[in-house]
Amino acid sequence: MTADALPDLSTFDAVLFDLDGVLTPTAEVHEYAWKTMFDQLFADWDITPAYTERDYFEYLDGKKRYDGVASLLRSRDIEIEWGAPSDPTSADTVCGIGNRKNEVFARVLRSEGIAAFPGSLRLLDVLAAAGTPIAVVSSSKNAEEVLAAAGIRDRFPVVMDGVIAERDHLASKPAPDVFVEAARMLGVDPARCAAVEDAVSGVASAAAGGFALVVGVDRGAGAEALTAAGAHIVVSDLDEFVR
Repeated sequence: MTADALPDLSTFDAVLFDLDGVLTPTAEVHEYAWKTMFDQLFADWDITPAYTERDYFEYLDGKKRYDGVASLLRSRDIEIEWGAPSDPTSADTVCGIGNRKNEVFARVLRSEGIAAFPGSLRLLDVLAAAGTPIAVVSSSKNAEEVLAAAGIRDRFPVVMDGVIAERDHLASKPAPDVFVEAARMLGVDPARCAAVEDAVSGVASAAAGGFALVVGVDRGAGAEALTAAGAHIVVSDLDEFVR
């Protein structure tokens, strides 16, 4: 689809962006970190069937870390104690397992760094020139670190992340809570705003929040799945919106 055939995002009262997989390729780092951790856990606990890429998109992508752990283990009929966010990585609790994953993620981010998608940067430049307010809506507790590493933190007056979601007891995507709260923080009405997501759970969250336009960015979830979750438009890169 050409840019002329797509809506002009600068005409909306605001545009709210997911981070991992939309603005930066950190979704790939998250996916690698989850696989590394769960491959080892499944081997240690003799869990079957084996962890697959589809598990990432169905149970983990877009969700808060601990919710993702519980969701994936539940898919294997495994229930364990939730624990606490302060649990050490050695703890066999939902939080301990989630912290193991984050340890892998942080190690990769520190060693390899991260850069924003060029097409996403071009769209951010267009919106900045038009004076369109923007925000980040991320389930990740690493959002601030990722934005800083990518050199784009100062572009966003509002960052609604996993730290705030946990502090304020906001439900994980696909519930609408985090997108609705980000709109409130920005001082805008979701019914006059656009939301951009690459995860099925994130698209469902924005759709449930009543956003005027929900854009799905297909980085692997599949256009059909994103559309079924509520995306009005699916693109392969945000560069498609740049006129």
